[in-house]
Amino acid sequence: MSKHINKYNNMPTDLDKNSNTPPGSGGGGALSQDRTVSSIPRSQKYGQSGPSQCPAVEAHDDKPTSSKQTTPDEKEMKKGGGGSSSKGASTTGNQDYWVYPSEQMFYNAMKRKDWNPDSKDMKFVVPIHNAVNEMAWLKILDWEKRYSETCGNPKLTKFEGRSKDYTPKARFRSLVGYQLPFDRHDWTIDRCGKDVTYVIDFYEGKKIPPPSNSSPQTHNLPSFYLDVRPAITDFESLCDRVKHFFGF
Repeated sequence: MSKHINKYNNMPTDLDKNSNTPPGSGGGGALSQDRTVSSIPRSQKYGQSGPSQCPAVEAHDDKPTSSKQTTPDEKEMKKGGGGSSSKGASTTGNQDYWVYPSEQMFYNAMKRKDWNPDSKDMKFVVPIHNAVNEMAWLKILDWEKRYSETCGNPKLTKFEGRSKDYTPKARFRSLVGYQLPFDRHDWTIDRCGKDVTYVIDFYEGKKIPPPSNSSPQTHNLPSFYLDVRPAITDFESLCDRVKHFFGF
């Protein structure tokens, strides 16, 4: 997954090549069972603090949905490396990476949650899901730079979807005229032994109109804004928020 950001929609450039066809516009067929390895390292604490939650990554069954579903299992997404597509799990050196769900897994998970998905949309939705998560991790790493001397390799331990639990910041913003986020995640990272929780509010972003002579790939791209910050759980996280607010 690319770490280069498209200035027109503030998203990783790898998203562009997958986003030319909007949902519902065709392109059906069999859903892919290939999975993409993320750039997000997985902590060895994974599983010790309870299961993670996400609309898709919990799914473990690549087979088409049936009337009988088994319990979601995260073990299918626990390892990976290199950033290529994979049906199973792989490891780079001694480092495990989180693995994104396949189109089939994403579709199955949405069916289980009664979201009425359209299989034709999966080729569009899954790359967006992956790119947004990559963006969230990049923003977390930006916060973690202040701890690079003591911990140069933070890792993701777990994540929790809390779409209806609006944060005080999000509620205050809505009172002064801003939209509420369409989703919220809490990600717990392992900062070399210390558990640190980050709050991520997901908003629809504003698109910057590209130049008229630009490539068609820069037009009609999805745009998101992610408000990422450490949850205020102790004095250290409070100091981090204050320092960030004043540009330190």
